[in-house]
Amino acid sequence: MDIHRSRFVPYPPSAINALAFSHTETLDANRDPECLRLAVGRANGDIEIWNPANGDWLQERVFLGGKERSVEGLAWTQEPEERDEDGKLEPGRLRLFSIGYSRSVTEWDLGTGLPARHSDGTHSEVWCFATQPKSTVPHEAEACQNLIAGCADGTLVLLSTADDDLRFERFIARSTTKKARALSVTYKDRHTVLAGFADSMIRVYDTRNGNIIRNISLGSGPRNGPKEILVWKVKCLPNGDFISGDSTGDIRFYSGRNYSQTQRISGHEADVLDLAVSRDGTRMFSGGMDRRTCFYTCNKKIAIASGKWTKVSQKRYHDHDVKALATYDGAKLSVVVSGGIDAQPIVLPLRQFGKELDRGLPALPHSPPVVSAPEARLMVSWWNCEVRIWRVKFQEVGIAKPKVVARLALQGDENISSVAITRDGGLLAVATAREVKLFQLVQSMSAVASTLRIRKLELPLRPGARLVRFSPDGKWLAIITGANDISLARIIQSEDPSDRARMLPSLMPLRRRERDQAWRDPLDGPSGHYSRSITHAEFSQDGSVFAVADLAGYIDTWVTEGHEDSTAPEIDIDESHGTASDGEESDVDEDAIEKPMTFLGQRWVRNPSGHLLPRLDSAPVVLSFQPGHEDSGRPEPNGNPAVHPTRHNPHPHSQDLPDTEHRLLVVSADRRMYLFEVLAGRLSEWSRRNPPSSYPSQFRMLDLPAKGCIWDVTKEHQRIWLYGEKWLFMFDPSKDFPIPQSTGASVLTNGVEEAEGEMSKKRKRDAARGVSRKGTSGAGDAVPSKEAPVTKMRKYTSGEDPSAKPPWRGLHDTRKAAEFDDDLDDKHQTMATFRRSAGQDSVDSALGGLANGDMGTEERDLIEGKNGREVLEQRKQNPEPWWHTFKYRPILGIVPIGGSHQPLEVVLIERPSWEVDLPPRFVGTHE
Repeated sequence: MDIHRSRFVPYPPSAINALAFSHTETLDANRDPECLRLAVGRANGDIEIWNPANGDWLQERVFLGGKERSVEGLAWTQEPEERDEDGKLEPGRLRLFSIGYSRSVTEWDLGTGLPARHSDGTHSEVWCFATQPKSTVPHEAEACQNLIAGCADGTLVLLSTADDDLRFERFIARSTTKKARALSVTYKDRHTVLAGFADSMIRVYDTRNGNIIRNISLGSGPRNGPKEILVWKVKCLPNGDFISGDSTGDIRFYSGRNYSQTQRISGHEADVLDLAVSRDGTRMFSGGMDRRTCFYTCNKKIAIASGKWTKVSQKRYHDHDVKALATYDGAKLSVVVSGGIDAQPIVLPLRQFGKELDRGLPALPHSPPVVSAPEARLMVSWWNCEVRIWRVKFQEVGIAKPKVVARLALQGDENISSVAITRDGGLLAVATAREVKLFQLVQSMSAVASTLRIRKLELPLRPGARLVRFSPDGKWLAIITGANDISLARIIQSEDPSDRARMLPSLMPLRRRERDQAWRDPLDGPSGHYSRSITHAEFSQDGSVFAVADLAGYIDTWVTEGHEDSTAPEIDIDESHGTASDGEESDVDEDAIEKPMTFLGQRWVRNPSGHLLPRLDSAPVVLSFQPGHEDSGRPEPNGNPAVHPTRHNPHPHSQDLPDTEHRLLVVSADRRMYLFEVLAGRLSEWSRRNPPSSYPSQFRMLDLPAKGCIWDVTKEHQRIWLYGEKWLFMFDPSKDFPIPQSTGASVLTNGVEEAEGEMSKKRKRDAARGVSRKGTSGAGDAVPSKEAPVTKMRKYTSGEDPSAKPPWRGLHDTRKAAEFDDDLDDKHQTMATFRRSAGQDSVDSALGGLANGDMGTEERDLIEGKNGREVLEQRKQNPEPWWHTFKYRPILGIVPIGGSHQPLEVVLIERPSWEVDLPPRFVGTHE
């Protein structure tokens, strides 16, 4: 594989302005809620939804913003619990709100990712807002969580969320004479609000009558500085005390009884922008403009009595201002997430601070904003409202950089949600939340240079889309809307590239299978289920199979019925009777029934074996069809012979389905690879013989999900190139991975005899390192014992012999979790060993075991008695079934370039953080 290592593609990451967890604490002491999510608000108006389940942070959804929009604050509310038909309590629906330099508060529909409603009112711009705490009184009349908003003129506004609405309730405080901005606001309890202003004041209000309970002055500013102190953040503690961070860099602590200042710590050299407190109120973090993240502890349980706060440590995890902090302290997950202008979220341990490492989440989007037209050697990248098209030259030309041959700037205000281009570079589709635009690209080659002309094609008025995909031949365009409705558009192209392409006016709707959802998901929005949001969609190489996957792990597939017939009508709609779009019986209402549609003799129907595909254990992150290395050799029929309309059958159609098997690769968020045979509705033999326990340890140890894959399938080899933000792996699905087994024999590796028992110990150590984060609190791995004083203990039981000394045990040992995971995979290893035949697969497995240090019984029997030199010769003839590298980072995306009959050539785009343009930052006295 030839790689163009490129950093010329601009992609400006957007700063993080707001962070918010959907839950502040858990009601179950043994487990965290499955609906726990983290919302990340960025300066370009995008809102990212992250799932932190089991410490595998996954960016599930992105709610796109628009031009001159910014997210300056985020807040979650949850509706009161309800009882179902069986009398069981079900959690209420979660609702997400945001603000951003406007007079309104926006509520987002979690099902569609679009704004659901905006608040009204005659107040000025909203600068801050907060959520009312949940009611502790059961069946309270006002059990809903209202919102309090602070405005630019000092006004405090109460917004009601009752009756599934968002409306102005009343003013809590009017603007003062100075019209000081309200910079921060928080609830002390359900009826008391604390607000920090830009006039060196903290004011306490009663939300029931609007009375001012107390005015707290911070005094004047420092000498030779501004007179006014900006109170950027006010935070409450569980016992009623509260904390403030201001523009002087001080952290001030106040008593919740008499509202007097009890302590003051100079934590930062510049403004303190945000504060975060643990659930028990004994730990606190602060972030500021000096790039520092400081950690504080209290020497007493605040729930009992106020104690002395001490600054424990400070560190610069970010390259610029730390603007937002968010905490979740639950049963297992206990983390602090910070973000700022450098656009990268950082996850820190909360309860285990100092005993676990920090972790940086990707600053680049999970879905790569780059696609390519391999046959035309074109590459398309986009961000916000701009699209750029690049031409990549052949390697023989030299080291000349790829050139920008076209730029597109959309006139609308919405950010681009998806872009698709055909393999030959003839058509380009650009989707936003408002509309889908189609362009025709015409390349003209001259003796001097090659140019690209762009034509905008007229389309019927269609709603916007979240995903668009072209079939490889460019005849079908899949459009997936925000409401997860799927439609296919038929595109007619002429053999002459100078003629304009056109889209047929009717769209063919595709309906997914109904799935039984036995639980009520609090993330479901008013317009649909959150977990059924479609995240990936792909066509097969011949364009006869189409597949989509959603967050719940369901995969739906459709196939073409019939063959393209140029003599058939372009659009044939059967108006005689209403039936399901796939011809199957359905119990849906008449309004939901679609009439059969046929385009040039072809129609799309559900895959008859599609219901056999299982539901994945976690959300899919990669969906890709395996291309065929050669044609099937079977002649294609000329249209649909013997199919013509009659008086009794005015709408005939061929019922021929694809007969060539198509393989679909699906990679889940927990790094499991599934290779399905779509038409048969089953796992391939390679997937059945290679369970996750046989994957290379380097792949199992990854903490970032896959972003995409590239296929390299020829007559000589089959390769899958999987990549994430910081890694690149190659797998050969024609060979099996070695299955690790524990034996006491010795093997010959490179002519050196090594005890298998020692290799078994090494594998256990590697496994413990690989799954160590499963036993942590959700941030990084446990700090190695050489770097941190991890204590050990001996446990004595009464009645035992005093002279017997129990073994030492580490307090934070994660070896047990690794061994438990290995026990769970034993049955899968046994089945995989049974499925493998004693042929070439065993030879390949043995050679792979030699390369990776893993050797099982079958492999040992195969190699014992051979000379080490012969083994090396076999390794040269049969290379390992996998390969990896970590030298490319961070990876924005990888796209293929070049024709199908040429060696694989790709463009690997990196966006290192040191090349990102950042505004001037604060410089301390010691720098």
